[in-house]
Amino acid sequence: MMDLLNRLRLKNKPLYYFGGFNLIFSFGCLLMMLFDDTQILGINAWIKPMKFLLTTGIFSFSMAWYLPELEKPTTSRIYSYVIVFILALENSIIIYQAWNGTTSHFNISSPLNGMLFGIMGIAIITLTIWTAYICFLFFRKKDFNAPMTYIWGIRLGLLFFVIFSLEGGMMVNLMQHTVGASDGGKGLFFVNWSRQNGDLRVAHFFGMHSLQILPLTGYFLCKTNRQIMLLATLYFLIVTALLVQAINGIPLF
Repeated sequence: MMDLLNRLRLKNKPLYYFGGFNLIFSFGCLLMMLFDDTQILGINAWIKPMKFLLTTGIFSFSMAWYLPELEKPTTSRIYSYVIVFILALENSIIIYQAWNGTTSHFNISSPLNGMLFGIMGIAIITLTIWTAYICFLFFRKKDFNAPMTYIWGIRLGLLFFVIFSLEGGMMVNLMQHTVGASDGGKGLFFVNWSRQNGDLRVAHFFGMHSLQILPLTGYFLCKTNRQIMLLATLYFLIVTALLVQAINGIPLF
């Protein structure tokens, strides 16, 4: 494990330290849950910051590992700092609103809350555009030192990440993530996906985490490019089915 972490640090120091910072602070949220029983939409206020910090840590480590394959150090460095700035800003707002005992997303209950939600939206759109550009660079580059099944996993993982990031626009249009009822109520453990209604976060989650699933699949399981493309197509169809299920107001379970 230490050898893996050292390799990651050498690949991309900004994302290595930022990812580690987020993972450490996610455990801080776990400690906050022990001392603060404030509820937001039926769950502890610190669960949402914990989820976003964990996701940010995983995303940062993933991009730190993938970016050297592009062999574009200047572009990779700029994108790395874009990730750090934008996700630090977003997570700070989420933590701030949790501290205040209120929601961070879809919250326009006051001018300040509306401004903070707007800032988060602009920040994530910017990050998505940048990630789409990185995806384009991976598709444009032809010669890699790594196995092509792995590279195709990165390419398609980035593509699906961008596509299902845009699903956030559907949630903004609804000003909630639940279909068929208001946000809140009983949900699945930790993720809190609705048990009674459709939840757009399900496809959003699995679509964006294709960024980890497909490269790992391509590297460890696939022997040919055809195999990773077929598996990626199947994965995309499953996640799309989850989105259609949510749009029709049907819960995951």
